[in-house]
Amino acid sequence: MARIIAVTNQKGGVGKTTTCVNLAASLAAMKRRVLLIDLDPQGNATTGSGLTKDELDTSVYDVLIGTHGVKEVMKKSMPGDYWVLPANGDLTGAEVVLLDLPSKETRLRAGLYEVDNDFDYILLDCPPALNMLTVNALAASQGVLIPVQCEYYALEGLTALLQTIERITQALNPSLEVEGILRTMYDPRPSLTHDVSNQLHKHFGDKVYDTVIPRNIRLAESPSYGLPVLHYEKQSRGAIAYLALAGEFIRKCVA
Repeated sequence: MARIIAVTNQKGGVGKTTTCVNLAASLAAMKRRVLLIDLDPQGNATTGSGLTKDELDTSVYDVLIGTHGVKEVMKKSMPGDYWVLPANGDLTGAEVVLLDLPSKETRLRAGLYEVDNDFDYILLDCPPALNMLTVNALAASQGVLIPVQCEYYALEGLTALLQTIERITQALNPSLEVEGILRTMYDPRPSLTHDVSNQLHKHFGDKVYDTVIPRNIRLAESPSYGLPVLHYEKQSRGAIAYLALAGEFIRKCVA
Protein backbone atom coordinates (compact mmCIF):
# COMPACT_ATOMS: atom_id res chain seq x y z
CA MET A 1 0.00 0.00 0.00
CA ALA A 2 1.38 3.40 -1.01
CA ARG A 3 2.26 6.08 1.51
CA ILE A 4 0.55 9.21 0.17
CA ILE A 5 2.16 12.53 1.10
CA ALA A 6 0.89 16.02 0.27
CA VAL A 7 3.68 18.56 -0.11
CA THR A 8 2.11 21.89 0.69
CA ASN A 9 2.41 25.33 2.19
CA GLN A 10 -0.12 28.10 1.63
CA LYS A 11 2.81 30.48 1.31
CA GLY A 12 4.30 30.51 -2.19
CA GLY A 13 7.97 30.37 -3.12
CA VAL A 14 9.08 27.95 -0.42
CA GLY A 15 10.22 25.10 -2.67
CA LYS A 16 7.18 22.82 -2.82
CA THR A 17 7.61 21.82 -6.45
CA THR A 18 11.39 21.63 -6.17
CA THR A 19 10.94 19.29 -3.22
CA CYS A 20 8.35 17.12 -4.98
CA VAL A 21 10.41 16.63 -8.13
CA ASN A 22 13.73 16.06 -6.39
CA LEU A 23 12.38 13.88 -3.60
CA ALA A 24 10.61 11.74 -6.22
CA ALA A 25 13.85 11.30 -8.18
CA SER A 26 15.87 10.60 -5.04
CA LEU A 27 13.40 8.00 -3.75
CA ALA A 28 13.42 6.37 -7.20
CA ALA A 29 17.23 6.28 -7.07
CA MET A 30 16.80 4.27 -3.88
CA LYS A 31 14.68 1.75 -5.80
CA ARG A 32 11.33 2.94 -4.48
CA ARG A 33 8.31 3.03 -6.78
CA VAL A 34 7.14 6.64 -6.93
CA LEU A 35 4.20 8.51 -8.45
CA LEU A 36 4.36 12.31 -8.49
CA ILE A 37 1.00 14.06 -8.88
CA ASP A 38 0.99 17.64 -10.13
CA LEU A 39 -2.01 19.51 -8.69
CA ASP A 40 -0.82 23.00 -9.57
CA PRO A 41 -2.36 24.52 -12.74
CA GLN A 42 1.06 26.04 -13.52
CA GLY A 43 2.30 22.49 -14.19
CA ASN A 44 5.82 23.13 -12.92
CA ALA A 45 6.27 19.64 -11.50
CA THR A 46 5.23 18.31 -14.92
CA THR A 47 7.78 20.35 -16.86
CA GLY A 48 10.41 19.82 -14.15
CA SER A 49 10.03 16.09 -14.79
CA GLY A 50 10.77 16.53 -18.49
CA LEU A 51 7.20 16.44 -19.80
CA THR A 52 5.72 19.04 -22.15
CA LYS A 53 2.45 20.17 -20.60
CA ASP A 54 1.14 21.81 -23.78
CA GLU A 55 1.28 18.45 -25.59
CA LEU A 56 -0.76 16.48 -23.05
CA ASP A 57 -3.94 14.81 -24.28
CA THR A 58 -5.06 14.09 -20.71
CA SER A 59 -4.06 15.32 -17.28
CA VAL A 60 -4.91 15.02 -13.60
CA TYR A 61 -7.97 17.13 -14.43
CA ASP A 62 -9.45 14.13 -16.26
CA VAL A 63 -8.90 11.94 -13.20
CA LEU A 64 -10.60 14.48 -10.94
CA ILE A 65 -13.68 14.79 -13.12
CA GLY A 66 -13.83 11.02 -13.61
CA THR A 67 -13.41 10.66 -17.38
CA HIS A 68 -10.09 8.76 -17.14
CA GLY A 69 -8.32 6.55 -14.62
CA VAL A 70 -4.89 7.24 -13.16
CA LYS A 71 -3.25 4.47 -15.19
CA GLU A 72 -4.58 5.97 -18.43
CA VAL A 73 -3.15 9.40 -17.66
CA MET A 74 0.14 8.87 -15.83
CA LYS A 75 3.39 9.10 -17.76
CA LYS A 76 7.01 8.22 -17.13
CA SER A 77 9.22 11.16 -16.21
CA MET A 78 11.84 11.87 -18.86
CA PRO A 79 14.62 10.64 -16.56
CA GLY A 80 12.47 7.49 -16.62
CA ASP A 81 12.73 6.50 -12.99
CA TYR A 82 9.40 7.70 -11.57
CA TRP A 83 5.86 8.24 -12.83
CA VAL A 84 4.00 11.54 -13.15
CA LEU A 85 0.30 12.34 -13.14
CA PRO A 86 0.73 15.58 -15.08
CA ALA A 87 -1.05 18.94 -15.04
CA ASN A 88 -1.63 21.71 -17.54
CA GLY A 89 -3.85 24.75 -17.91
CA ASP A 90 -6.98 22.57 -17.92
CA LEU A 91 -6.61 22.31 -14.17
CA THR A 92 -7.51 25.99 -13.81
CA GLY A 93 -11.11 25.09 -14.46
CA ALA A 94 -11.19 22.21 -12.01
CA GLU A 95 -12.13 24.43 -9.09
CA VAL A 96 -15.42 25.45 -10.70
CA VAL A 97 -16.23 22.04 -12.17
CA LEU A 98 -15.57 20.17 -8.92
CA LEU A 99 -18.08 22.28 -7.01
CA ASP A 100 -20.89 20.72 -9.05
CA LEU A 101 -19.69 17.11 -8.75
CA PRO A 102 -20.62 14.62 -6.03
CA SER A 103 -18.00 13.90 -3.34
CA LYS A 104 -16.05 16.91 -4.60
CA GLU A 105 -13.49 16.81 -1.77
CA THR A 106 -12.55 13.14 -2.16
CA ARG A 107 -12.40 12.56 -5.91
CA LEU A 108 -8.62 12.26 -5.95
CA ARG A 109 -8.70 9.78 -3.09
CA ALA A 110 -11.19 7.65 -5.01
CA GLY A 111 -9.05 7.81 -8.14
CA LEU A 112 -5.91 6.69 -6.34
CA TYR A 113 -7.42 3.39 -5.19
CA GLU A 114 -6.58 2.06 -8.66
CA VAL A 115 -2.80 2.39 -8.09
CA ASP A 116 -2.57 1.98 -4.33
CA ASN A 117 -0.56 -1.23 -4.60
CA ASP A 118 1.57 -0.15 -7.56
CA PHE A 119 3.71 2.42 -5.69
CA ASP A 120 5.62 2.77 -2.45
CA TYR A 121 5.16 6.54 -2.32
CA ILE A 122 2.76 8.97 -3.95
CA LEU A 123 3.78 12.64 -3.68
CA LEU A 124 1.23 15.39 -4.27
CA ASP A 125 2.47 18.81 -5.38
CA CYS A 126 -0.19 21.25 -4.13
CA PRO A 127 -0.94 24.79 -5.33
CA PRO A 128 -0.05 27.63 -2.93
CA ALA A 129 -3.67 28.20 -1.91
CA LEU A 130 -6.40 26.53 0.08
CA ASN A 131 -8.70 25.59 -2.79
CA MET A 132 -10.54 22.47 -3.86
CA LEU A 133 -7.36 20.99 -5.35
CA THR A 134 -5.52 21.31 -2.03
CA VAL A 135 -8.53 19.94 -0.15
CA ASN A 136 -8.54 16.90 -2.46
CA ALA A 137 -4.82 16.39 -1.83
CA LEU A 138 -5.19 16.57 1.96
CA ALA A 139 -8.23 14.32 1.92
CA ALA A 140 -6.27 11.70 -0.05
CA SER A 141 -3.06 11.78 2.03
CA GLN A 142 -1.80 10.12 5.17
CA GLY A 143 0.85 12.76 5.79
CA VAL A 144 1.76 16.36 5.00
CA LEU A 145 5.33 17.43 4.24
CA ILE A 146 5.71 21.18 4.77
CA PRO A 147 8.61 23.03 3.15
CA VAL A 148 9.48 26.15 5.14
CA GLN A 149 11.89 28.94 4.34
CA CYS A 150 13.61 30.21 7.48
CA GLU A 151 12.40 33.79 7.24
CA TYR A 152 10.35 36.27 9.25
CA TYR A 153 6.85 35.28 8.08
CA ALA A 154 7.45 31.53 8.00
CA LEU A 155 5.85 30.71 11.34
CA GLU A 156 2.83 32.90 10.64
CA GLY A 157 2.10 31.02 7.42
CA LEU A 158 2.71 27.71 9.15
CA THR A 159 0.09 28.49 11.79
CA ALA A 160 -2.55 29.06 9.10
CA LEU A 161 -1.62 25.79 7.38
CA LEU A 162 -1.85 23.81 10.61
CA GLN A 163 -5.32 25.21 11.19
CA THR A 164 -6.28 24.04 7.71
CA ILE A 165 -4.90 20.55 8.38
CA GLU A 166 -6.87 20.39 11.62
CA ARG A 167 -10.10 21.27 9.81
CA ILE A 168 -9.45 18.62 7.15
CA THR A 169 -8.68 16.06 9.87
CA GLN A 170 -11.96 16.76 11.61
CA ALA A 171 -14.13 16.91 8.51
CA LEU A 172 -12.65 14.55 5.91
CA ASN A 173 -9.55 12.61 6.88
CA PRO A 174 -9.00 11.67 10.54
CA SER A 175 -5.74 9.82 9.74
CA LEU A 176 -4.01 12.92 8.31
CA GLU A 177 -0.91 14.07 10.20
CA VAL A 178 2.12 16.28 9.74
CA GLU A 179 4.80 14.05 8.22
CA GLY A 180 7.62 16.54 8.59
CA ILE A 181 8.85 20.12 8.38
CA LEU A 182 11.57 20.70 5.78
CA ARG A 183 13.80 23.78 5.90
CA THR A 184 14.43 24.93 2.33
CA MET A 185 16.62 27.61 0.69
CA TYR A 186 18.69 27.32 3.83
CA ASP A 187 21.43 29.87 4.40
CA PRO A 188 23.15 29.36 7.78
CA ARG A 189 24.75 32.82 7.86
CA PRO A 190 21.90 35.12 9.00
CA SER A 191 20.97 34.94 12.68
CA LEU A 192 17.29 34.90 11.61
CA THR A 193 17.82 31.47 10.06
CA HIS A 194 18.90 30.07 13.42
CA ASP A 195 16.10 31.88 15.26
CA VAL A 196 13.43 30.41 12.98
CA SER A 197 15.07 26.96 13.11
CA ASN A 198 15.03 27.07 16.90
CA GLN A 199 11.35 28.04 16.90
CA LEU A 200 10.53 25.16 14.55
CA HIS A 201 12.35 22.67 16.79
CA LYS A 202 10.65 24.12 19.85
CA HIS A 203 7.14 23.72 18.41
CA PHE A 204 7.54 20.58 16.28
CA GLY A 205 10.39 18.62 17.85
CA ASP A 206 11.40 15.58 15.82
CA LYS A 207 8.91 16.47 13.06
CA VAL A 208 11.61 18.84 11.80
CA TYR A 209 13.87 17.01 9.36
CA ASP A 210 17.57 17.03 10.23
CA THR A 211 18.27 17.46 6.53
CA VAL A 212 18.19 21.04 5.25
CA ILE A 213 17.99 22.04 1.59
CA PRO A 214 20.59 24.71 0.82
CA ARG A 215 20.39 27.57 -1.63
CA ASN A 216 22.12 26.04 -4.64
CA ILE A 217 22.52 27.30 -8.19
CA ARG A 218 22.36 23.80 -9.74
CA LEU A 219 19.07 23.22 -7.94
CA ALA A 220 17.73 26.47 -9.38
CA GLU A 221 18.96 25.67 -12.90
CA SER A 222 17.78 22.08 -13.26
CA PRO A 223 14.04 22.79 -13.91
CA SER A 224 14.91 24.76 -17.04
CA TYR A 225 16.41 21.53 -18.42
CA GLY A 226 13.37 19.47 -17.42
CA LEU A 227 15.47 17.43 -14.99
CA PRO A 228 15.66 16.75 -11.27
CA VAL A 229 18.98 18.02 -9.96
CA LEU A 230 20.14 14.42 -9.41
CA HIS A 231 20.10 13.95 -13.19
CA TYR A 232 21.42 17.43 -13.94
CA GLU A 233 24.39 17.60 -11.57
CA LYS A 234 24.50 14.68 -9.17
CA GLN A 235 27.55 15.98 -7.29
CA SER A 236 25.89 19.32 -6.45
CA ARG A 237 24.99 20.28 -2.91
CA GLY A 238 21.32 20.30 -3.88
CA ALA A 239 21.41 16.73 -5.21
CA ILE A 240 23.27 15.47 -2.15
CA ALA A 241 20.78 17.21 0.15
CA TYR A 242 17.74 15.65 -1.53
CA LEU A 243 19.32 12.20 -1.42
CA ALA A 244 19.87 12.72 2.29
CA LEU A 245 16.26 13.84 2.66
CA ALA A 246 15.02 10.73 0.85
CA GLY A 247 16.95 8.51 3.25
CA GLU A 248 15.57 10.36 6.27
CA PHE A 249 12.07 10.35 4.74
CA ILE A 250 12.15 6.56 4.31
CA ARG A 251 13.37 6.06 7.87
CA LYS A 252 10.59 8.27 9.27
CA CYS A 253 7.93 6.41 7.26
CA VAL A 254 9.17 3.06 8.57
CA ALA A 255 9.47 4.23 12.20
